[in-house]
Amino acid sequence: MLKKADFDAANVKSYRPIPNLSVVSELLGRIDSSQLVKYLKENDLLPDLQSAYRAMHSTETGVLKVLADLLLALDSGDLAMLTVLDLSSASDSVDHDTLLQRLQMSYGLGGQVLNWSASYLCGRVQYVRTSTACSTPADVLYGVPQGSVLGPILFLLYTADLLQLVKRHQLIPHAYADDTQSTGFVDQQTCQAA
Repeated sequence: MLKKADFDAANVKSYRPIPNLSVVSELLGRIDSSQLVKYLKENDLLPDLQSAYRAMHSTETGVLKVLADLLLALDSGDLAMLTVLDLSSASDSVDHDTLLQRLQMSYGLGGQVLNWSASYLCGRVQYVRTSTACSTPADVLYGVPQGSVLGPILFLLYTADLLQLVKRHQLIPHAYADDTQSTGFVDQQTCQAA
């Protein structure tokens, strides 16, 4: 399936991957997903400035948060700037080793849970199939399975440290799926002094 209608049909990168997950894999993913989200909520480990992939955190809540931040700055007489970062093929760029390390270090997952996560991510193959031909399977070294229940949650955990990095630079971040908005404010006195 083409990612966008105007993409080149002859280019393999123009297509959205279709995962061929077994019913058992999808069922285990749903069970793991619900247990993982419950653990993250109970331990207050979910990023609070992330919309999407979570109940009660939608496109609307993301837009309202960013708009409210901008309006508050302007009402205070500050100058406001909005920077938007859109990660291209974001789900495909997740480094498995980094994600597994982050699950262990940032979220306290270990033992069987970490082993299961490694098993879920690693050892996958991909290929391109048309009505008349099929390419040679290639190992999938990066990315989370798109179309799975667990993939988006793993992506959210993979990118959560980005929000903390933005905060450390006195900016107000907000993330929605694979897009990150960063709002910066400069008070009028600082601008006039410069």
